[in-house]
Amino acid sequence: MSRTVSSWILSSARNSIVCQGKGRWYSICIPNRNKTKWKLVVSKTQLFPAGGCSSDSPFPLQKAFRHTSTEEEHFSFQLSPSQINDILRAGELSHKTLGLSGRNASSVLRFESNQLASNSPMEDRRSAATCLQTAGMLLGVFDGHAGSACAQAVSERLLHYIAVSLMSRQSLEEIELAVEAMKPVRPILQRHRHPNDVEYREITSQYFENLRVYWQHLLDLDTEPGVSLEEAMVCAFKRLDSDISLEVQAPQENELMRNIALQVAFSGATACVAHVDGVHLHVANTGDCRAVLGVHEEDGTWSTLPLTRDHNACDEFEIRRLKREHPRSEEKTLFVNDRLLGILMPSRAFGDVQLKWSKELQHSVLENSCDVEALNIYQYVPPNYHTPPYLTAEPEVTYHKLRSKDKFLVIASDGLWEMLSNEKVVKLVAGHLTELNVQKPPLTFKKPVNLGYMHNLLLQRKSRGLASLDQNIATHLIRHAIGSNEYGEVDPEKLAAMLTLPEDLARMYRDDITVTVVYFNSETIESYYRNQ
Repeated sequence: MSRTVSSWILSSARNSIVCQGKGRWYSICIPNRNKTKWKLVVSKTQLFPAGGCSSDSPFPLQKAFRHTSTEEEHFSFQLSPSQINDILRAGELSHKTLGLSGRNASSVLRFESNQLASNSPMEDRRSAATCLQTAGMLLGVFDGHAGSACAQAVSERLLHYIAVSLMSRQSLEEIELAVEAMKPVRPILQRHRHPNDVEYREITSQYFENLRVYWQHLLDLDTEPGVSLEEAMVCAFKRLDSDISLEVQAPQENELMRNIALQVAFSGATACVAHVDGVHLHVANTGDCRAVLGVHEEDGTWSTLPLTRDHNACDEFEIRRLKREHPRSEEKTLFVNDRLLGILMPSRAFGDVQLKWSKELQHSVLENSCDVEALNIYQYVPPNYHTPPYLTAEPEVTYHKLRSKDKFLVIASDGLWEMLSNEKVVKLVAGHLTELNVQKPPLTFKKPVNLGYMHNLLLQRKSRGLASLDQNIATHLIRHAIGSNEYGEVDPEKLAAMLTLPEDLARMYRDDITVTVVYFNSETIESYYRNQ
């Protein structure tokens, strides 16, 4: 990005017309590389009332270099390389699975994840966990809108709902008996968290009680729970969304918990969750997050295998589905300006009760609440709102049987996919993987050793580019997503400009980005097929 372009960004922002209003959802035109793309922009939501827990960005380091407004007198796009790295690497998370062998070996070698905020506070969330009472690992990315409340709740709860759905009747009976006897309950999941990940500690007990009601419901069924993994994931998604809706309708004396329930229900989140168990990969997707598989073909080339569909107005299947679910008289008003009812980009999401409840129910809940305006919650019924619900959290589940040539899975929020194509993402991960696999040249010394000889060896090692390479692949992807020029190379000036964009401007140029990359263990996958 040249200085001219940097100056243009600043001047255009200062001269722009600011749209004001009480509506939580409004639209602006967003320059996206060389194309103009319309996106839904939402108001910032304070997650907790005064005196409660703070909901600031989980990565405060990023904000240290970020301007709060384009009106600042000494505005600069300057960042040193070390400052750029500090910002990009603040949200890094990685986990390597235990080196088990034989039948207990995991097909997941490791995963690496990172996040970069555009909104303040960030509206994306992520989760990863190992199932302790069933087999497999769960990894999810959640893209919030109209605030971070719904994405936060879903990221904390959904993996538990899926894990419970997969448990046997005997295991469910054991944990129910333990709870009844007030004895310790064996953990269901081992969470893999970033130290700064946000958590709703004040409402954890209520979340547990509602999870318990869910497993009691599964015990009441005549059939064995969790027979089909696809059905279990669909059931978990739908049940959690139902609980989010019911929790805000239930009487609640605790004001903090009441406010959280309101904000969770009246904001929204899309979700993409992968379950990996041996060679069995299931991906459940609701909304416009995306999962793409990187495949290393026999001829040495790399190919992409998308495992999700973007659920939005650009998808013909979604358009036809919604037309089937609503009267013919609404065909022309279901999607307006490529948005559901002219409001929302994704056509599936958690929360967003404004597009699921009747007008009467919305009015009743908000009328009986405290100062909802202070929570940035406003009753808004869009035009042509006749036959709700218009939105569903039901996921589309894809099954894929892993092969030895399936090397990695990329799960990311749409902030990444708006900047990089599926093919570009796979190419970047593959190239990064190749670079990391290049062995560092051994420091074999000839006698006698002198400083000049040592210096030459170190220069050879440095020339391989290993010293400057991001160790975390998610960071590598984010760096390219926001810093690449028209030639696909990272432009340091553009990268610095994109990272220093102030809060009142950043969302016009980039969205929150969350990326998780899962690397598969080819040896474990090959051994599965050998033992068949």
